[in-house]
Parts: sequence; C-alpha cells; structure tokens
Amino acid sequence: MVVSLPGKLYQIGSISARSGLSVKTIRYYTDMGLLSPTVARSESGYRLFTDTVLNRLTFIKQAQRLGLSLSEIKEILEIRDRGLLPCTEVKARLQEKVEAINKQIQDLDSLRSELQAILDHWQEHPSQERFAITICPNIQ
Repeated sequence: MVVSLPGKLYQIGSISARSGLSVKTIRYYTDMGLLSPTVARSESGYRLFTDTVLNRLTFIKQAQRLGLSLSEIKEILEIRDRGLLPCTEVKARLQEKVEAINKQIQDLDSLRSELQAILDHWQEHPSQERFAITICPNIQ
C-alpha cells in the first residue's frame, strides 16, 4: 500500500547519508516504531521518508547520547506524536539519569577507597602458612 505524504520523499539511503546513521539503524528504528509517523513505502516497497524524519533522528541520537534508552525515547516520541511537547517527561528522565549517575559515583568512590586500602596494606610476599588455604592473602 502506498501512503501519500506531503512534501518530498527520500529513500532510506539518502536519509542515512544526511543523518549519519546506517541504513540498518534507520530500519531498526522504523521497526521499533520510532519513525512510523513519517515513513511510507513506494509502489516497489522501498521505505520513503519526509525530511522531518531528520529532526526525529537528531533527537534520538541526542537522547541516546544523554543516556536515554530507545524504549524511553519511544515513550517521549509518542507524547510528541499526540501533539504535546514532552519536555516535562524529558526533564524527569534526565533527572533520573543524574540520580543514577550520582549513585554510581558514590559506589565507585567506595570501591576506590576499598581498593586503595588493600593496596596500602599490600604484602608482596605474604606468609607461607596462609598460602595453602588462600588464593591471594592480600584480598582474602
């Protein structure tokens, strides 16, 4: 079935070249429903896109760079497709990412302290009596 869309239509290769994303990635995004509002098929079955898909691809790339998953991005795009600005949802997701990063930093700081404490008390030649029952006495 051929869908008529206003404006010029571009084949996937052209969109790939303009967006910097591979054809495979664009197909994947289409199959996931991230690009469905702007995709059509030619009579011969080629995927055709309006140039507005470039805005979506730019958003997807930036959102991924900021740590959002494709499922999170899809939810945000669905809000936009309903005619609403999803900025509140984007802000909430980014705040969650910041909180997760802060937790990771705390966990890594604790791990670094533990590792440094082990290294500060490292014995190059631990006692032979513990050798038979341990793998590395310095960390057991």
